[in-house]
Amino acid sequence: MTTPDAGTRKSVAIDLKDVEKRFGDNIVLKNVSMQVREGEVCAMIGPSGAGKSTLLRCINLLETPTSGTITVEGVTIHADHQIRPRELAALRSRVGMVFQQFNLFPHLSVRRNVALAQERVLGRSKAEAEERAEILLKRVGLGDKGDQYPSRCSGGQQQRVAIARALALDPKVMLFDEPTSALDPELGLEVLSVMRELAAEGMTMVVVTHEMTFARDVGDHLVVMADSGIIEEGDPKKIFRNPQQERTRNFLRAVLERE
Repeated sequence: MTTPDAGTRKSVAIDLKDVEKRFGDNIVLKNVSMQVREGEVCAMIGPSGAGKSTLLRCINLLETPTSGTITVEGVTIHADHQIRPRELAALRSRVGMVFQQFNLFPHLSVRRNVALAQERVLGRSKAEAEERAEILLKRVGLGDKGDQYPSRCSGGQQQRVAIARALALDPKVMLFDEPTSALDPELGLEVLSVMRELAAEGMTMVVVTHEMTFARDVGDHLVVMADSGIIEEGDPKKIFRNPQQERTRNFLRAVLERE
């Protein structure tokens, strides 16, 4: 990873060391080590089955690594030790995650979808949570949708509600797992626009994506995964212009030819 001068270097928000994940005899992640600095957008690309989504789920411990160490905003988890509930809660309180599918509650209004987790996780009152929900819905361009139900919203709007819901818990880090893959291109642009705004505001983000333009132009750091590990990483524009690994060249050629 290219790092700034010592005087301007930002602290490390996410630090993964030798992370491995096995499902039985199947090795999904093999000795993965990487860092993401505060305020950085780390774009993660690679072929299907490379382990990208699994790595993202390991960062917030939706999947428990088989071995290795994960540190997020000062909270360190050692996979070979018993993970205490307090440690798990501390790590997850620092991380927001947006999935491919929106996972909204269909029987709750948009406002209640954003407010409910605040009440249950952060202990905010209903009035406080709904006030915060209104602020975040305006932030993602949905200030007039609070009383609507998810079924009355487009896919792009539902994904923006999911982003507002994640932001409502005041995370230090946001993880995005192919957030536009379930959307047609026009609706996907709505979501990418919100993500670009978050990046401009300095949110630390890790984005698993097939949107190559976003990865190249918005990412500060690019991670290319294949065969259960990282095969290349560094400045996105340099890698897109001149990838050093043949596996990266083949992947980018195949993806870019389809666009």
